[in-house]
Amino acid sequence: MKLVADTNILFTFFWEGSFTKGLLADQDFDFFAPEYALEEINRHSSEIMEKTNISSEKFKEFRTDIAIFVEFIPVEEYRQLLPRALSLMPTNPNDIDFLALALKLNLPIWSNDPGLKKQSKVKVYTTPELLKEIGASKR
Repeated sequence: MKLVADTNILFTFFWEGSFTKGLLADQDFDFFAPEYALEEINRHSSEIMEKTNISSEKFKEFRTDIAIFVEFIPVEEYRQLLPRALSLMPTNPNDIDFLALALKLNLPIWSNDPGLKKQSKVKVYTTPELLKEIGASKR
């Protein structure tokens, strides 16, 4: 399964015993995110380290790991779809990079952000929905 993962999902990679970490490392999945998401992770490094109680060294190690499991796509590859994404979500411009990338790659998004669910062009899986989907596909 291939998915675009939003930043809040990626943030949970840094938690001890994270479900996200296990899923991102699963060979049956391919994950994509805008490079912007990696910039956000770096920008919020202090907050992530504080909330997860990890050291700076551990944060750097996890940040390296996440770049192995997620393909971060430069904005140049989906820039032409940003206006369309904004037209689908005019009240939530923070998520347009994820929506534009999903449109470009023709993939669903993994996000727990209810704002992304307000558009109907791209399928959005919450974590519980994704777990249900994974369970159904493994039967």
